[in-house]
Amino acid sequence: MFRFGAGPWLWALALVPLLAVLYWYASGRSRALLDRFGEHDLVRRLRSSVNTTAVRWKMALVLGAVALLGFALARPQFGTRVETLRRQGQDVMVALDVSNSMYAEDIAPNRLERAKIEIGRIIQRLDGDRIGLVAFAGDAFVQSPLTADYGAAMMFLSAMDPTLMSTQGTDLAKAITVAVEALEDTPAENRIVVIVTDGEDHEGGLAEAIAAAAEAEVTIHTVGVGSVEGVPLPDAEGMEARGRFRRDEQGNVITTRLNETSLQDIALQTGGEYHRIGLGTGGLARLVERIEDGGREVESREVTQFEEQFQIFLGAALLMLVAEFIVPGRRRSRPRMSEETT
Repeated sequence: MFRFGAGPWLWALALVPLLAVLYWYASGRSRALLDRFGEHDLVRRLRSSVNTTAVRWKMALVLGAVALLGFALARPQFGTRVETLRRQGQDVMVALDVSNSMYAEDIAPNRLERAKIEIGRIIQRLDGDRIGLVAFAGDAFVQSPLTADYGAAMMFLSAMDPTLMSTQGTDLAKAITVAVEALEDTPAENRIVVIVTDGEDHEGGLAEAIAAAAEAEVTIHTVGVGSVEGVPLPDAEGMEARGRFRRDEQGNVITTRLNETSLQDIALQTGGEYHRIGLGTGGLARLVERIEDGGREVESREVTQFEEQFQIFLGAALLMLVAEFIVPGRRRSRPRMSEETT
């Protein structure tokens, strides 16, 4: 079977007749100019040094090289082989805590931005997996459904901040419930939820949510963000927060700390792992490896691959150009013996 992998390049073959016409026109024009240049004998002597046959051969070689280059650019393919393509992948829902406590600056630049950086690295490492995003605080919703469009996922991730939520606080149970529900229509094998939070759960129902996730065969990895020591909670994000902290009704500075206990318990009961983002930690490299190692085969199909043969035409074109360079366009001049004697 024969085909072209880049058929539109065959239009380059139109250059061959165009160049031939230009050569014919230029040759005729040159002869006409020479005829008007001077006497017939002088013109004949000038022309005698040009090997007309060789010049025509040189032009034929150039035209042939152009034609072969056109074929090479069109990527001729003939000869086939059958390959089995397998795609590995998992469905991963990442639930990101966007409560106000994530503005704490115990890690740079703050908990929320550092978490988004680490999640972005996970997305960049994915290959064949689908990823979705859940935003949560006192409530939770799907920010991005499962998708293999990693560029779109990165765009939705960048827009996640506390302004998305009408209810503040941290409801881990709601985050787990929404993430698990987003995986309902996916195959039961290797459903993964990743919860990224500082772990300060202000609501109830966590035990029931964990049990429902385990029953649905969802593995939950938890990621703690921040330090276990209490730090003041900024009153706003960025430069506006410098020296300004949230206070309670009695005027005391509100502090926030990473609660690892609940996060470790969630991971333990669902077959996942607990990881931490903070000073002196290596980020989420281990979590990425765990996701990559657990991939299931989501697609397997046989495809017919055509063998590329453009090299043959490219090589022949180069040989023609080399030949054109070697073939002389003029006759070798022979020294004449002077007929005059002194």
